[in-house]
Amino acid sequence: MSNLSEKPIAELLEMNFFIPSYQRGYRWTERQVEDLLDDVWDFINKPEKKTNEWYCLQPVVVKFNKDHNSYEVIDGQQRLTTIFLILKHLERFIESERKTFEIEYETRNTESINSKVFLQYISLKTEKESIENIDYFHIFQAYTKTKEWFQTKANQGFNSISSKFITPFLENTKVIWYEVSAEKDTIEIFTRINMGKISLTNAELIKALFLNSSNFKGSDKEEIRLRQLEIASEWDRIEYTLQNDELWYFINNSENILPTRIEYIFQIMENISGVKNKNDRDSTSTFRFFSEKFKIKSKNEIDTNWKEIKRIFQTIEEWFNDRELYHKIGYLIATNIEIKELLKEAEGKKKNEFKNFLDIEIKKKNNVDLSNLEYNKGPVKNILLFHNIQTMLNFKQETSKFPFNRFKKENWDIEHIHAIATEVKVKKDEQIKWLKLNFIKSNSNNEEFNKQIENIIIEEKLIDDNDFEKIISYVLGEEDNTIRNLCLLDRGTNRSYKNDSFKEKRRKIIENEKQGVFIPICTKNVFMKYYSKELKDLELWNEADRDSYFGDIESIILLNQKSN
Repeated sequence: MSNLSEKPIAELLEMNFFIPSYQRGYRWTERQVEDLLDDVWDFINKPEKKTNEWYCLQPVVVKFNKDHNSYEVIDGQQRLTTIFLILKHLERFIESERKTFEIEYETRNTESINSKVFLQYISLKTEKESIENIDYFHIFQAYTKTKEWFQTKANQGFNSISSKFITPFLENTKVIWYEVSAEKDTIEIFTRINMGKISLTNAELIKALFLNSSNFKGSDKEEIRLRQLEIASEWDRIEYTLQNDELWYFINNSENILPTRIEYIFQIMENISGVKNKNDRDSTSTFRFFSEKFKIKSKNEIDTNWKEIKRIFQTIEEWFNDRELYHKIGYLIATNIEIKELLKEAEGKKKNEFKNFLDIEIKKKNNVDLSNLEYNKGPVKNILLFHNIQTMLNFKQETSKFPFNRFKKENWDIEHIHAIATEVKVKKDEQIKWLKLNFIKSNSNNEEFNKQIENIIIEEKLIDDNDFEKIISYVLGEEDNTIRNLCLLDRGTNRSYKNDSFKEKRRKIIENEKQGVFIPICTKNVFMKYYSKELKDLELWNEADRDSYFGDIESIILLNQKSN
């Protein structure tokens, strides 16, 4: 069984490390060295630091090699070598009875000097000596940058910078130490870690904590084995379920790319605890959160934390499978309510109490003057979204659910039902085509303008851009940016509709739905004139149609506001 722990830099002192030939050479840039030093320095000077707080470095994966009496470094040698260089510069501040650890590269030796000797006496080396070997050159550059960094800090007025740096660096800076068992194939592990530069993930590190037999203190071997199998099986089921995009986008507003999706459940648990600082840039903070918990090394600690992980997941799964909760929670998350807040509110509440809480939060979101909502102003998108969600929820006998995955993946946006002239851009060679698709003979008294447009279509006569803009304004009529003339469409479809009047949009909506394109229910209702009281003209989005549509939005929002 592999062993996972955190080791302060001080525990690495007097160890021997061996870098095998399958590893690439040292290639950290001066910028990377400087970033590491800056991060540690920021941690040292962090205000209101907790007593036992420590700074975490990325994992070092090792395997003990009896032949060399040293640890073979499978992953993390760049980081480990940089730590060595920092310690070499600060060597005079390390207690005399302790010495810096040793590193030897299997294939980085030259005729005149081997890697161990070069590293041990790096402080005496010159640039000329370093160019004998490309790896020595990069190591020398990194060491030079380390010296320059400390000198720069001293020049900035930080007195005794080295002595102030060394103790926190040794005692409060830790690496995630992942020691693989003797029977593991190191090259296979190295290939897996470095294939596409895949580092050990938080989820993998946390899984090692949950399955590490040393964390089951007081249990017999058979009990440990059975509990490990049980956790591993439940882990796989959680991950498999979270791979369902319908569930994933129900609780996430973006793809939220993670190596494994179960990591999101761990992040939620960490966030609920209130331990994590929002400004914490440490990518391993979730692992450290669980690592601290497992220091107690008791079976109860493992069971307690695993039960909490399952509780969070099962709560989310229950919400997903409950049609009413799915729609209400989905709307709140889509409008930027954090899931941790919902989980905290749900804890200890009966289902009806939690639903009342959700209704109150939705009312807060929708407490707006609908008559003043306009395109790109205020929460118009939220209102249109809720109109679609509540419309689906109102069909009590239906089993279908609003597709939050499509809403978020396809970037749905606000679209004018009937185009407005200021948005329409028609190329000169497409003027006749646009008129054929969008012109409907007006019932106004402007017969002369109607006749002029009809002649342009018949003669296929191209006209001046400025004159055509006047025609567009006439064909489309008065601009309407209110919610009475707005609906939701996916961004791709939306862009293709910009130049179209209601007549042409309606044709495209019908065609797209025939081809399997998802059309939001309220958008489809608009273009099918479902809300209209009288079907006088299917090619126009007239004033009566707009009033009926607005009336439906208003009734759904107001009904929600008056409920409970």
